[in-house]
Amino acid sequence: MTSGTSRALARIASLLPGRSDLTEMRRDPRRNLLAGLTVAIVALPLALGFGVSSGLGAEAGLATAVVAGALAALFGGSNLQVSGPTGAMTVVLVPIVGRYGPGGVLTVGLMAGVILVALAVLRAGKYMQYVPAPVVEGFTLGIACVIGLQQLPNALGVPKPEGDRVLVVTWRAVKEFATSPNWTALGLAMAVAAIMLIGARWRPTIPFSVLAVIAATAVAQVAGLHAAKPIGTLPSGLPAPSLSFLDLGSLGTLLAPAVAVAALAALESLLSASVADGMTVGQKHDPDRELLGQGVANIAAPLFGGVPATGAIARTAVNVRTGADSRLAALVHAAVLAVIVFAAAPLVSRIPLAALAGVLLATAIRMVEVGSLKAMARATRSDALILVLTAAATLALDLVYAVIIGLVVAGALALRAMAKQVRFEQVPLDRGDHSAEEHALLAEHIVAYRVDGPLFFAAAHRFLLELTEVADVRVVILRMSRVSTMDATGALVLKDAIEKLGRRGIAVMASGIRPGQRQALDSVGALDLLRREGREYATTPEAIRGAREYLEYAGVLPTAAVPKPAKNSRTSEEAVR
Repeated sequence: MTSGTSRALARIASLLPGRSDLTEMRRDPRRNLLAGLTVAIVALPLALGFGVSSGLGAEAGLATAVVAGALAALFGGSNLQVSGPTGAMTVVLVPIVGRYGPGGVLTVGLMAGVILVALAVLRAGKYMQYVPAPVVEGFTLGIACVIGLQQLPNALGVPKPEGDRVLVVTWRAVKEFATSPNWTALGLAMAVAAIMLIGARWRPTIPFSVLAVIAATAVAQVAGLHAAKPIGTLPSGLPAPSLSFLDLGSLGTLLAPAVAVAALAALESLLSASVADGMTVGQKHDPDRELLGQGVANIAAPLFGGVPATGAIARTAVNVRTGADSRLAALVHAAVLAVIVFAAAPLVSRIPLAALAGVLLATAIRMVEVGSLKAMARATRSDALILVLTAAATLALDLVYAVIIGLVVAGALALRAMAKQVRFEQVPLDRGDHSAEEHALLAEHIVAYRVDGPLFFAAAHRFLLELTEVADVRVVILRMSRVSTMDATGALVLKDAIEKLGRRGIAVMASGIRPGQRQALDSVGALDLLRREGREYATTPEAIRGAREYLEYAGVLPTAAVPKPAKNSRTSEEAVR
């Protein structure tokens, strides 16, 4: 066994559940049992709805909630996280189903699970903190819009039109409804959504989603509303684990969708775990272990016919609000759903699709935090732009592209802001120990510039333009002690400026170069160029003395203009560099 393999196995072993997890689950079990039961009641219609929306059916949603929910709770890095099928994942899965079929989705889920385990081994969880808040808010807004639009065919009671672009499908569904309206389905969907939204404001602790779905199912059965199409037959139990869906020949073509699913699962799960931490005191998730838990869950769920899963923000929030403080609650949630699968499949199969569409419409509306959106929009123009672009890309393209676009735009705007912080300004020569007449003579031939801030690729071009426009002097002194960071582009530009000014007969001297800047300057040869001419100095007074000596040697200054050092003259190191 190679050392790399040994390290990977040791890393996985360090992320596995330990005795402390069992100890935590034994603490206050009654409280966590109640929380798990409540979450299961809330999760049931969502699991059914997201299973239907994904294209694999309600049974796939239930299998995901049971299998992935249990394994993610056991192996994950959060005591509070509840995992299962989610709207964000459904948005990604719909085009995959359309292109590769159900077997392709299951294969993608398994591949995504392997990728998530690899990310956990590589300690990639910490990078979640670098996703800007406007990207997350725009991403959430876009997902809410897509989820809502995806439900329109079922809410309108029309067959789902062909296509994998949500805007196109929505338009076709609306045209079909206009041709032959199904007011029964629309009425059930709107009633369920209204009950959920109004009930949540009136009594947040009551699971109005389940009550609304039960009421809609009863009305449809009693009134014989055949226009309200039910879910259909559900298997009474989970299928036996199988790899029959796996097509080894298609793994190459499914790699890109698998990477997209893994990226979304990592992003949404770590975001959900962070939200759960913020809702409690003393809880802190392990991001790498959370990736491992989601990886194990997504490897196992397809074996039972389940779709890819992630941490679910809404269900996790319910879990926290009902008092959960250990993994026991999420495990109970999965166990209760398993009992429903085995014992109540015939009853669940009678739920109208329009009722589930109403549940998801209400869920989409509740995902939009108007206060957060307003805060981001008012913060800066850059934040507002990032939010709008991410939301629009989520709606028009897909979620992974949306996040990439948001991150790229956020990075570009951040670099632009950093580049504006770089200041390149002329500073007066220190009068030091020479007379006013001598100082005026030196000022005619020497100019000193102080560079403040990061000298990197985004600011380098402006620095080069300003520096090479220097005229009517013989020596330029660059005070570098306030340069906060420098990359290879900044070092190359500095070298280019030294050479260009040198060709014009202007000598460049540098003072106060920090140790952290030397590697970049040395790598492009700029440091050797300064040293070869003897023009690198520790402090600015030393650079000024070197400039005087250079001008004296060139015959520009008379020897008498060089003053004698004053005794007992002291200047702080920070001021003279």
